[in-house]
Amino acid sequence: MNWVAYGTMFALFLFSHSIPTRPAVKRRAVAAVGARGFTILYSLLSLAMLLLLIRAANWPDQVLLWPQSAITLTVTRIGMLAVCMIFALSLGRPNPFSFGGAKTDAFDPSRPGFVRVHRHPLLLGFLLWAGLHLLPNGDLAHVLLFGALGGFAILGMRLLDRRRQKELGMQTWQTLWHPAKRAPLRTVFAKGDVRRSVYALTAYCALIAGHSFFAGVSVLW
Repeated sequence: MNWVAYGTMFALFLFSHSIPTRPAVKRRAVAAVGARGFTILYSLLSLAMLLLLIRAANWPDQVLLWPQSAITLTVTRIGMLAVCMIFALSLGRPNPFSFGGAKTDAFDPSRPGFVRVHRHPLLLGFLLWAGLHLLPNGDLAHVLLFGALGGFAILGMRLLDRRRQKELGMQTWQTLWHPAKRAPLRTVFAKGDVRRSVYALTAYCALIAGHSFFAGVSVLW
């Protein structure tokens, strides 16, 4: 029964992500609340469903595929700081290739920021989050959870590339991307990154402290 409930929650998670983004549904929603309102509401819905799905992974009877160890827990804790840094350095920054950015028209290929490392920094962070959490969670329910979410992140990168290439035109897309990926590594960092790094560290500490609340498992040392 617990596996049925878990599967049902997984299905609801998928529906909550796919239905609102269908063109006809999205057009009506944007007309009702505006583009910004749709983005905010969709983001809140996605976050809420993700938290519920993470909780639901604790429902089924445990089928252990590999044991948890102190090493995998430590790797996950350290790696999550990098994930927080990726999000902090990418959110709200110009990025014509993916989502989560702002002021896309202001994107400068000679100073691309974290886009120099990856076109889809938020999806990269999400992929790392899933992979890092897969290491210490070797029971079947969590392997299915984090494996699927990591797969969705990879699929999302490919779909976004196709969408942006179609929207911008292949020539414009290449004109923006080719110099960006060849920019000096120092251009990964931009003005204000010290402040953003502080935000990342704050978010990391909050995640560690609140992990038992939203995930049901304490990760405090």
